[in-house]
Amino acid sequence: MNSFTFHNPTKLIFGENETNKLTEELLHVGKNILLVYGGGSIKRNGLYDRVISQLQDRNSMIVELAGVEPNPRLSTVKKGIELCQNHNIDFILAVGGGSVIDATKAIAVGATNEADIWDIITKKSKAESALPFGTVLTLAATGSEMNANSVITNWETKEKIGWSSPYNFPLFSILDPVNTLSVPEDQTVYGIVDMMSHVLEAYFHHTENTPLQDRICESILQTTIEVGPELVRNLDNLNYRETILYCGTMALNGMTSMGTRGDWATHNIEHAVSAIYDIPHAGGLAILFPHWLRYTLEERIERHVQLATRVFQVDPTGKSDLEIALKGIEKLSSFWTILGAPNRLAHYDIDESQIEKMAELATATGHLGNFKALNKEDVVKILTSAL
Repeated sequence: MNSFTFHNPTKLIFGENETNKLTEELLHVGKNILLVYGGGSIKRNGLYDRVISQLQDRNSMIVELAGVEPNPRLSTVKKGIELCQNHNIDFILAVGGGSVIDATKAIAVGATNEADIWDIITKKSKAESALPFGTVLTLAATGSEMNANSVITNWETKEKIGWSSPYNFPLFSILDPVNTLSVPEDQTVYGIVDMMSHVLEAYFHHTENTPLQDRICESILQTTIEVGPELVRNLDNLNYRETILYCGTMALNGMTSMGTRGDWATHNIEHAVSAIYDIPHAGGLAILFPHWLRYTLEERIERHVQLATRVFQVDPTGKSDLEIALKGIEKLSSFWTILGAPNRLAHYDIDESQIEKMAELATATGHLGNFKALNKEDVVKILTSAL
């Protein structure tokens, strides 16, 4: 295992009806609050009213930014930054899923730095500070509620870029499974795919002596495989919602990658796809990940074999390593397909016309991946196989 330093300052408030703890957390922040949310589901399920009530109880000045997109756009982030500066905002509250939180992170940084936020996202400038912010999570998926990561889309330049900064950690995050009960089936499935993909990215590395890290990853995958289908069949089951909510946070809060360096090429390839086609992020991951796994079989096949036997219970008797690994990939793809996720780019009417462009975007900053380095030609092959 590699040497590492782990620091995660986010206060996690987890459990049924813990949304009521928001009032207590707001005692420690300023009263000029920007409330950020998405397409309006929080108004339909009553969460908006519960949040507003707690904000009003402390006489907060509330400014709202609604309509954050599923792939949050730079234009929306800039609207939020302008609201912060015009209204002297001193705290931001994100109420929604990963997209809302990702946008909030960019707004928080952009509001306090002289550098343009896109220059910070593209690493031309460095963040020096951020407004404090908290989250009330409504979707189990990205893990953004307890990490420093954010993904923002510049629709004008067709770029979708992941970035991070030490100022991107939420001050607190409230994870109340009640707030996920109204999530529809398709978004529930996408959330399961997303969190499993985060674990898989961490799992494929070249670091030696990682038995505990491997088991942490495998346990999250096994729990998700066990509970995910039950949740999809019983969307109003609070126990299943609670378990999947916890899996999503643990999949990307830093715990799975301590002492290792995962791959992350598949995420970058998907970012290029959705930068052009604006498809659901996890839909793209469900399509691409099995093809990446097949493309990297010869890199370190024992990782593929271990995944197949430990997580997908592939019986190795009488099989070669290649046969075991391929069976594991087949089981992963089948699991996602049975849940309801797509398995071909054609599902989104994506053909070969933009393959070269997507590969160029994915490799714009150089080779992709830490488990296996991919160049543009490699990405073209993976995308083509996924058509």
